[in-house]
Amino acid sequence: MSLRTETRPAKRSPLLSFSSRLYHMDAMIWLLSIFLGTAVRYEFQPSQIHLGFCLALALLAILLQLLIGSSLQLYRRGLRSWTGTFEEAFTLGLVVTITGVPLLIFTLIFGTDWGVSRGKILIITPLALILMLVVRYIARTREERALRPRPGSTPVLILGGGYVGSNLIRWMMSDPNSEYRPVGVLDDDPELSKLRVLNVPVLGTMDDIQSAVEATWAKTLILAVNQAQPELLHRIQDQASQLGLSVKVMPDIGEVVNRGLRENDLRDLSIEDLLGRKPVQTNVSEIAEYLAGKRVLVTGAGGSIGAQLCVEINKYEPSELIMLDRDETGLQTALINVAGNGLLDTDAVVLADIRDGVELERIFRRRRPEVVFHAAALKHLPMLQQYPEEAWKTNVIGTHNVLMAAEAADVDTFINISTDKAANPTSALGHSKRLAEKLTAWFGASTGKTYLSVRFGNVIGSRGSMLPTFMRLIEEGRPLTVTHPKVTRYFMTIPEACQLVLQAGGIGGAGEVLILDMGEPVSILGIAERMIELSGKDVEIIYTGLREGEKLHEELVGEGETEDRPYHPKISHTSAEILSPMDLNESEFLDSLVQEPQIESRVTQ
Repeated sequence: MSLRTETRPAKRSPLLSFSSRLYHMDAMIWLLSIFLGTAVRYEFQPSQIHLGFCLALALLAILLQLLIGSSLQLYRRGLRSWTGTFEEAFTLGLVVTITGVPLLIFTLIFGTDWGVSRGKILIITPLALILMLVVRYIARTREERALRPRPGSTPVLILGGGYVGSNLIRWMMSDPNSEYRPVGVLDDDPELSKLRVLNVPVLGTMDDIQSAVEATWAKTLILAVNQAQPELLHRIQDQASQLGLSVKVMPDIGEVVNRGLRENDLRDLSIEDLLGRKPVQTNVSEIAEYLAGKRVLVTGAGGSIGAQLCVEINKYEPSELIMLDRDETGLQTALINVAGNGLLDTDAVVLADIRDGVELERIFRRRRPEVVFHAAALKHLPMLQQYPEEAWKTNVIGTHNVLMAAEAADVDTFINISTDKAANPTSALGHSKRLAEKLTAWFGASTGKTYLSVRFGNVIGSRGSMLPTFMRLIEEGRPLTVTHPKVTRYFMTIPEACQLVLQAGGIGGAGEVLILDMGEPVSILGIAERMIELSGKDVEIIYTGLREGEKLHEELVGEGETEDRPYHPKISHTSAEILSPMDLNESEFLDSLVQEPQIESRVTQ
């Protein structure tokens, strides 16, 4: 076994960490400018030029340029520093101007003895700046020509000529290994009409996609628009499909500004983009106030929501993050996400089942969590319709066990993750989660502490959810099954759901149910059709009819519940009914599921 030693370069002083080539060029420009400016001042009469004074002035200018330029980091990137353009030009102008002031003072003091005109500095300094800018412009032009993408690269149209679009073009034009070659820009800004963005022509607005493709033979359209609306994405995708263009998207402007542009930032347009969830603003200070420095426990930490919750909670620096689940593989994944390793030899992960109330209370009394997020649940509606007893054991009794353990450990904040199916429930899943909400409200009332529930709908990309299922079926070329052509559901992303859950814990009151605004319900058939279109495959859609207990359209607010949004525009507050644990009755729960099927449930296509 051999050991490799790594030699680290010695640190260089700021004064020496500069491009000597660029500095030498500027020094020569000062020398040239001083003699040329002097010659201009004296109308090119050699007898009037004082060679000794010019050399002294040049030496002073060269020395000042070195000292001032190095201190302002003008030479940190050499001839390729033109990538900063405006910033570099501003710094250069500042350095030359500051250098010119001592030169003027030197001329005022000593110029009289030499018979030198004091006004010639007003010619020399601007001349030096102009020549330095010209040299840098020539260097930039040569670099651009030398680093153009290879001829075999894919011609692309850039939709958006702003900050993101111009950075994208700059990256493509400066990387010889780029797979893409920008051939045109499309932008709705009338001020960019008929102009060029970094030498790439603006060919019109989005309405001109067809003519732009015909003129450039572009194969790909890259969307460089920050936070594009779903309506715009639908329109772009429809037009691109008709023209045979592939569509790729860029990250938000915040990511580009914070870390720059990366090669793998370009990605295909996804169904999540087309669903169009706007980023929700959360109040970081409210979240940090009840999480920072606290012991936080998450049940169901191995699931999609629980695992992402752990990632988000960890950002607020709790004193301890305890991840509890009965799925050891899920816990390993959660630990990798939070700690960067899956060794499973840490107290941060706890293997336990919420159905085991005795063990759960023992864990809570020993670890003493102060904040609990209860995300453990069974969630597949048709499965629980077949086995409602399992819904009772996990979603009802399991929640009761967690609440009992939380009360025994004197937990301050308890957040129960619920579902939109608890509003006017018609299924085993909905009824069980509704009971969990009522139990949470009872414990909130009895303890006087912040025990509340948070209700939201389908989460995009969660394990076992619709989108991953559709993606797998499409990849395998198998038909997509849709229950009903008119069925709709609410959707939100996993990070968005988790951020709003965390926010809810900071603004919710004891016994409340907080309902997260999911936007407008989305057509499942529309999603299926879009996914098939994005895949480019010919996949059949089969209607199976609504399943038992399933609604045609989900609801977020139940009958008799009122909506009030006193703190956050995306979070409604309502009061939950209270149910004492003494009144829990499994027989009544099972009997509530025996009901006349809904009219929608009998519709089969």
